[in-house]
Amino acid sequence: MSRKAPVRLTATNVETGAVVASRVRIASKRLERAIGLLTTRAFTPGEGLLITPCRGVHTCGMRFAIDVIAIDEDGLVVDAVPALRPWRIRLPRPRGFNVLELPEGMLKKTRTRVGHHISLKLAPAWEGK
Repeated sequence: MSRKAPVRLTATNVETGAVVASRVRIASKRLERAIGLLTTRAFTPGEGLLITPCRGVHTCGMRFAIDVIAIDEDGLVVDAVPALRPWRIRLPRPRGFNVLELPEGMLKKTRTRVGHHISLKLAPAWEGK
């Protein structure tokens, strides 16, 4: 019996055209959302974690800082937090529907900010585990 491959997405900033993450995992089940990045030892450019549904996050127990984007149902960035350090909480944001967690520095590198739109599309191929 073959296992179904996990769904992976790409996230692109519509305004700048920059690829925010080319390998986005989805955390949509209760346990996946609860664990998030807690078991992740390294989070490299190109990676991302879309937590859905989600309006706010915490970094309690994490090993590294992350960039955080809260987006509404239409992909509008309603909150953007660069370098959220471990043991911090980002409270829920009005209109937030999903949270995209990114490696530290990706907001600056892709010039992503509140008011931009994030396009999420199925990744053409997932290379890596």
